[in-house]
Amino acid sequence: MNAPIRVAVTGAAGNIGYALLFRIAAGDCYGKDQPVILQLLELTPGMKALEGVVMELMDSAFPLLHGIEISDDANKAFKGANQAFLVGSRPRTKEMSRADLIMANGPIFVGQGKALAAHAASDLRVLVVGNPCNTNALIAMNAGREIPRDRWHAMTRLDENRAKAQIAAKVGAVPGAVSNMGIWGNHSDTMFPDFRHALVNGKAVTDLCDRTWLETDFVKTVATRGKAIIEARGASSAASAASAAIDHMSSLWHGTPPGDFTSMGVCSNGAYGVPEGLIFSYPVTAKAGDWQVVAGLDQDAFANARIANTIKELESERDTVKDLLA
Repeated sequence: MNAPIRVAVTGAAGNIGYALLFRIAAGDCYGKDQPVILQLLELTPGMKALEGVVMELMDSAFPLLHGIEISDDANKAFKGANQAFLVGSRPRTKEMSRADLIMANGPIFVGQGKALAAHAASDLRVLVVGNPCNTNALIAMNAGREIPRDRWHAMTRLDENRAKAQIAAKVGAVPGAVSNMGIWGNHSDTMFPDFRHALVNGKAVTDLCDRTWLETDFVKTVATRGKAIIEARGASSAASAASAAIDHMSSLWHGTPPGDFTSMGVCSNGAYGVPEGLIFSYPVTAKAGDWQVVAGLDQDAFANARIANTIKELESERDTVKDLLA
């Protein structure tokens, strides 16, 4: 069995954190031969609840769980971390605009970016789950400049999974039959689920589904799925978000299957005309902790308009937090 890796999780006593921790400990992310030491961060008022989560983790007797450390200090929680899930963030309230939420969460990710740069392991990989995740990742990346930019990720795998589920339901397949479903842009209702390159059992989605449905109901359903879940259950996505975080880091750790790609919010180097430095979701392939944007994906007028719109939103969010990026 391999030596344990240290996995830091913020907001560990929250709903997403709770759903995430047991799957990491069970080996669903890094494999059944990879032990983990969990390093859990919570706000001081949440530490009592976190102690209860730790009791449950212990009582589950996971063979791969080689240790649990808890703290309300990011400097301690991130010490030696090889992998980090930044889940904790302030939730949006009814009276808050998206800009208000960005500014409320910004200082949190400044502190966490600095703490990761100062204390994490040299092979660190970071996934920002807390929303707005693209811009939170941008803030943390700029605060933790000592960490290479390609180590920072924002989670758009949930959008990808939602898109796969909708396509599968439409054509009478299972989600696992859907491949090459890329998400472009921001984890918001401006993101573009790229149906033009997606396949179901090797067949083009555009040959299996009506184009009007793809451009209207499909795109809208994927874009507004989070809101629909809140309206239905009275709370935001938790288990599905945790599952997507597992999927993202698992793909990064184990690699994407041959002939397939996945979606990751990563730092743009200018590919496909996206301004350099934005945290932007691309179709990517991954191997052994590294990723590469899929090249040569042609786009039509509909796709280009959607991508231009999500770039515009991300630029606006970047401008909102410009004082935190200095």
